[in-house]
Amino acid sequence: MITRQRLAAGLGALLAALAAGLAFPAGAVADETTANAPKVDLVIDVSGSMRAKDIDGQSRMAAAKQAFNEVLDATPEEVRLGIRTLGATYPGDDRKTGCKDTAQLFPVGPLDRTEAKAAVATLTPTGWTPIGPALLKAADDLDGGEGSKRIVLISDGEDTCAPLDPCEVAREIAAKGIGLTIDTLGLVPNTKMRKQLSCIAEATGGTYTSVEHADELSDRVNQLVDRAADPVVTPVATEGAAECAKAPTLKSGLYTDREEFGRERWYRVDVEPGQELRAAVSVAADRAVSPDYGVLLRAVTVHGREIVRGEAAGNGRTDVVSTGLRYPKAESDDEEAPAETVCLQVTHSFAAAAGVKSTPGLPLELTVDVVDGPSPAGDVASFGLGRGWWLLGALVVAGFLGGLVWGWLSRWRVAVWRTN
Repeated sequence: MITRQRLAAGLGALLAALAAGLAFPAGAVADETTANAPKVDLVIDVSGSMRAKDIDGQSRMAAAKQAFNEVLDATPEEVRLGIRTLGATYPGDDRKTGCKDTAQLFPVGPLDRTEAKAAVATLTPTGWTPIGPALLKAADDLDGGEGSKRIVLISDGEDTCAPLDPCEVAREIAAKGIGLTIDTLGLVPNTKMRKQLSCIAEATGGTYTSVEHADELSDRVNQLVDRAADPVVTPVATEGAAECAKAPTLKSGLYTDREEFGRERWYRVDVEPGQELRAAVSVAADRAVSPDYGVLLRAVTVHGREIVRGEAAGNGRTDVVSTGLRYPKAESDDEEAPAETVCLQVTHSFAAAAGVKSTPGLPLELTVDVVDGPSPAGDVASFGLGRGWWLLGALVVAGFLGGLVWGWLSRWRVAVWRTN
């Protein structure tokens, strides 16, 4: 009897020891997985203007809710997703109060789809549009961890809480070096909103998309959430040249280089017809510099003609300044049309403080992304006339010729009638 008891006790102790031994590495793996999990914070504008019914016959708020529900259903299991609102609770006229109106609707973490959908269903268009304050809070929502971090901002209007410029806020977030990307989507955009949301996105290497239909909104947010689950890219060291002709040709990726004071760096990117080049650069001051500085990123042809540029300035508040640009290459009817070589020029105006060494150059980080261009229903206008003008011209010519033929036939019939 005693032997059996001892055997049972020993077996129990062995099982307990095995369980404890197995539990520790499992816990360690779980902690590591959590630390590396990609994070996304969806920031939704719930200001009063979201009541407007101009998206497929429904309100902007209804379209956003529909998109969120579809996105929540499709979110990959490994993504830690949260939802933040702006303008959701305060309906009054006090500017100070309205510009604090941002709240975490659903915390960034493992996704409970039922709970998140229930929270979204309660949203009602209410107040102001504090984009800048919401972005600052969203950056805090994503704090911690080693995985990718992405804010997806959906808005239908400009920030109403200046002088806290949301574009400056985005630059400050980029300057922290936490690898956070902000993508923006504009609902039924106007020129001012387009400019502001584009600036926010470009400051962090993100993208701006204009949206006028509910299915476009769902598709685009799904793409961005899926992109967050992609592996974090390790920067590749490269060395830009003093002129475009001698510059290295870069593929899509993240690159690091150094640029001396008063110099410029050149890089080359091949863009196929129908593709879009998106590029962003950040230059950091790793030593004492004068307080006023800026960075310029230009896309030019191999012949030196400027295509588009991005620029930003700093005043000593941060030691990093960032900017970006986008260039969509128009599609070609010639299937064998060659790729266009685009030259990227990086210039900065940092100046070393007295007694500070000017070498080596300041560190810069360059992001290059060559993707399929926007659909015809997407954001067209700022880079040239769309292909629809060719169709319009053809219709005008056809109408003119048709009128001439019809007039000639009418005169011929009248002449025949008179003869008879």
